[in-house]
Amino acid sequence: MRSHVTGHRRPRRVTLRPAVVRRASQFRELLTIGSTMEDQPSEVLMRGLLRAYYWMDESLQNGLVEAGFEPRTRTQTMILINISNGITRAAELARVLGVSRQAIQQQINELERDELVTQIPDPDDRRANRIVFSERGSQLINAALTALRDAEQALAMRLGYDHVRHLRDALTADWGEVIGGTHPRGRKRSLTERPGRDAAAPPVSGGYAADTDDDGTPQSSGDRSTGS
Repeated sequence: MRSHVTGHRRPRRVTLRPAVVRRASQFRELLTIGSTMEDQPSEVLMRGLLRAYYWMDESLQNGLVEAGFEPRTRTQTMILINISNGITRAAELARVLGVSRQAIQQQINELERDELVTQIPDPDDRRANRIVFSERGSQLINAALTALRDAEQALAMRLGYDHVRHLRDALTADWGEVIGGTHPRGRKRSLTERPGRDAAAPPVSGGYAADTDDDGTPQSSGDRSTGS
């Protein structure tokens, strides 16, 4: 009997023309872009960040009231928090908050009238002063930190500890330079506060430049002001 040996044919190699390859690549790119756009939330991130900031600020002010203190404007709150972080010169506070030196000095003077801070000569610069807490101011900042910790704890219990941890990681990460590489030209830096309104927005990633002014920042319905 004759034996027959059967073999497997090698697969035929198909070579696509460059034009076909380009069209396939473009199609894959369109699919990727489409899926990415569908994954994007309808609400812009900035609106959520502002709402979160207002939530924390209102919780903070309520905590201060419960501790026996008067609520502060948002500008004054950010000044007090930055002083507690070691930023004690008016010029540096103005740079971090992105407002004018005159606006910061006005708020510092009001805080001093309310006996929360004291201005002392700067030993490193005779032309400048340092802003330090008074005894009552130290009590207020301790109450503020307690209120903020309580607010974070309540938020973690509502949203879940993992969500809050991821939120903290995202907010404390290095976001790099602002998009465009420089701060917008032509944006006014002088700031005039109106009675009952707070003029400054929250700081942007811990060091926003000094050539901006946020006197148009929207306020929440629960915004509070301090009378002198």
